[in-house]
Amino acid sequence: MKRLASALLLLLALLSIGSSVQSCTDEESYAEMKKKERRSIDRFIQDNDLVGPINVISESTFYAQDSTTDVSKNEFVLFNEDGIYMQIVRRGAGKSAVEMAKEQADSTVYFRLLCKFLEYDVENADTTLSNIYTNSVVDKLQCSYTHRGRSYTGTFTEGYMKSSYSASVPEGWLKPLDFIRLTRSTSQIAKVRLIVPHSSGTSRASQYVLPYYYEITYELGR
Repeated sequence: MKRLASALLLLLALLSIGSSVQSCTDEESYAEMKKKERRSIDRFIQDNDLVGPINVISESTFYAQDSTTDVSKNEFVLFNEDGIYMQIVRRGAGKSAVEMAKEQADSTVYFRLLCKFLEYDVENADTTLSNIYTNSVVDKLQCSYTHRGRSYTGTFTEGYMKSSYSASVPEGWLKPLDFIRLTRSTSQIAKVRLIVPHSSGTSRASQYVLPYYYEITYELGR
């Protein structure tokens, strides 16, 4: 019995050590994946086939330019808090979500968006999803903006993003809403370009620690 007990204790100790080693390996693996993500983003900024070399500007420069980016210089602003890079190609006509909330004197406003987009896997240099080339397809979002805390929520109600990932709208997609204006005039809708790290991306981006590039237009729905 003593030998059996000793053997069991030894087995439990080995299992505990194995679990600890595996935990350390997982942590190291995640750290390595984040380093790989950083290298992929840096390479994309230096040279890519979609928009060419990117000129990264600071948030202070961005705000000094009235929250705009100079497309002729291929400027993208880097937001230090979440690591998202953004270029505003067109700010759009109409009102921002902040202005709509002030106009309606509501703490929270609700609105629908229609989005055309292209999604590009930065690490693997491949277009993974897009509805740009299909006129009959548009991704639909139900969004809200809460003035207290200046926070946004979003749910995909229809489209490729919902069917490919989930109904939850990535934080990266909501980021531009502080800076663009929303309209139903298709000739004046806002357009942005984004580099979104995994922490602000889709469920797949988060799971595999992958950065994605997006081109998105935001049209106010009914």
